[in-house]
Amino acid sequence: MTSDTQPSGQNGHSGNGAPRAKVCVYCGANAGSSPLHLEAARELGRAMAANNIDLGLYHVPKRRLYSSTRIVLDNADMKTQNTVYGGGTVGLMGEVAKTLVSINGPDSVHGIIPEALVKYERDGTYQTTNKSNQVVPEESVYGRTTVVKDMHTRKKLMAEEVFAGGPGSGFIGLSGGFGTMEEIFETTTWNQLGIHSNGIVLLNINGYWDGIVQWLDKAVEEGFVKEANKNILVTSTTPEGALQALRDYKVADGIYQLKWESS
Repeated sequence: MTSDTQPSGQNGHSGNGAPRAKVCVYCGANAGSSPLHLEAARELGRAMAANNIDLGLYHVPKRRLYSSTRIVLDNADMKTQNTVYGGGTVGLMGEVAKTLVSINGPDSVHGIIPEALVKYERDGTYQTTNKSNQVVPEESVYGRTTVVKDMHTRKKLMAEEVFAGGPGSGFIGLSGGFGTMEEIFETTTWNQLGIHSNGIVLLNINGYWDGIVQWLDKAVEEGFVKEANKNILVTSTTPEGALQALRDYKVADGIYQLKWESS
């Protein structure tokens, strides 16, 4: 395919020196009952590889979500990555990760997972131990993994890595359950509150997100969501379309103009 993303340079920058796009993927730790969902996860991994989607260097940007919490990662976790996700090796999340690693290598993926979830969102590939004596997935298969203390920290770090990206950075929601829904809606709420201006795209496979689209229409009709904010959350039926939607994303006219920068 032909990509409109510049070839990658050093330190996570594009060929023209600008930061490359960074994408966070929210998705289920289950595979789903239809093979279409797993295939969509693989296709998304291939599309991100083809488009040189980049996670970049981790840092705490000026626009931190929660200034009271700062996590310092070791040098191994500050390498350039290509995508960030929830760190599991099972279901759709594992499929996205290993597909991208198989094409672009282990430095192309950064998984972030709370310690309490390690035993639930893993398979037999959790065979190595990091510097903190934590068991993590096989890096050659799933990429680099950071184990954090809680869900709050996991979501904070995933979002901040997107905030550090260049044009086209944002969030993609594959099919998933309660956790996926919660992450998508919290990220959408942050956009409405003016905490960030990145796109959020639902990758609508086999009509999975049709109910959410209908709910959003109803919420606008009933006056609970402003018409001007309806397109904070957009949909696509293909991985390529989802990445393009992030590149084309425009900030909604109805977001709150609040100041969230820390002093």
